[in-house]
Amino acid sequence: MPRTGFINTSTWAPVRAGAHFIAVMPKIHIPPFKSRLTRLLLLLLALVPLAAMAAMETSDFTYARNLKIEHFPTHRLITVWNVNRDSQQRFHYALVPKGQRVPPLPRQTIVVRTPVQRVIVMSTTFIGYIDALNGLEHLIGASNPELINHPQVRAQVAAGHTRGVQSGQSMDIESILLLQPDLILASSSGNPQYDIHPQLLRSGLPVVLSADYMEPHPLARSEWLRFVAAFFDAGPRAESIFTGIAQRYHQMKTRAQAVSVRPTVFCNATYSGNWNMPGGRSYTAQAIADAGGDYLWAENNATGSIPMDLERIFAKAADADIWLNPNNYQTMAQLLAADQRYAKFAATQKGAVYNNCKQINAQGGNNIWERGVVHPDEVLADLIKIFHPSLMAEQQFNFYQQLH
Repeated sequence: MPRTGFINTSTWAPVRAGAHFIAVMPKIHIPPFKSRLTRLLLLLLALVPLAAMAAMETSDFTYARNLKIEHFPTHRLITVWNVNRDSQQRFHYALVPKGQRVPPLPRQTIVVRTPVQRVIVMSTTFIGYIDALNGLEHLIGASNPELINHPQVRAQVAAGHTRGVQSGQSMDIESILLLQPDLILASSSGNPQYDIHPQLLRSGLPVVLSADYMEPHPLARSEWLRFVAAFFDAGPRAESIFTGIAQRYHQMKTRAQAVSVRPTVFCNATYSGNWNMPGGRSYTAQAIADAGGDYLWAENNATGSIPMDLERIFAKAADADIWLNPNNYQTMAQLLAADQRYAKFAATQKGAVYNNCKQINAQGGNNIWERGVVHPDEVLADLIKIFHPSLMAEQQFNFYQQLH
């Protein structure tokens, strides 16, 4: 067995897997010296390189709870967890500058060379983050491009600069490999029928999972801008943008909290037989509370959705003041055509039904899931205008509109 500085370097050389590396932690080899003292000293010397791997700094996140970024002399290490409601796994991503040697890393760490230049997104929500960083020209591929709302990305798709890599559940791995991406951003639902990242990883592609949608606060989801920025070496820009977003959010929240009367609010509508009401610890519930609304399911502890039938919803929300986000319905006629029983809600009778469909295109691409994810301050402004119009008299709706 080779002996080089008492670190068996042959055991840690990174294994190349397609377009990225999966690094393996070094094993320590101690020669069979007879003296116990000598062996102890050699063991301590062998551990020195590993001690040097202690993080110099860890990025502090104010709101985001599902990741951390550690800064080392040779790289940055991003750890992501809670990628879906059933996941117990932690995912490690080492961001190593281009041209530098890959250092020893924890097992199963995926290496991404930075700054990235060729990016594929498997969800339209990532477009909002990349747009905020002025990085859309680096977008070479996207899943279901017909659902993209952003005009520049749609133009890039039409020109062939950004390729469609998935349509529905059909995905062309060979085409993705030919694109030679530096980074593929994806999310996990926990349902093997819909999750495509395992297949991409088996093909040796540099897939990175985000857990932004699992965050319970609108600003937490927005703060994942810093996660995306890390791959572009655009940390200072992300910090500046997010600081402004958070300041505007809290300024508006402070105004809304001063109200004396809070309208009662419920959300969504029946879909495939179930009415999935956001839980009381969801980011939707948090946004309603911050906007000065009284969410009828606020006492529920779920961070996801609560499946119920219409009868249970009606029993609690029949007299509610405001109805938000009734699926994809854009007019009152469409809403009532789906189910005539919706007409029995007091909110329907008063015309107090609002949906976030102001910036939706003909194919169904909705900008609230692109820009709105990164800019919850703009979404909050809409909600305050709905709940307390006098507080936002001069404000035009960004994403919402009233159903007529």
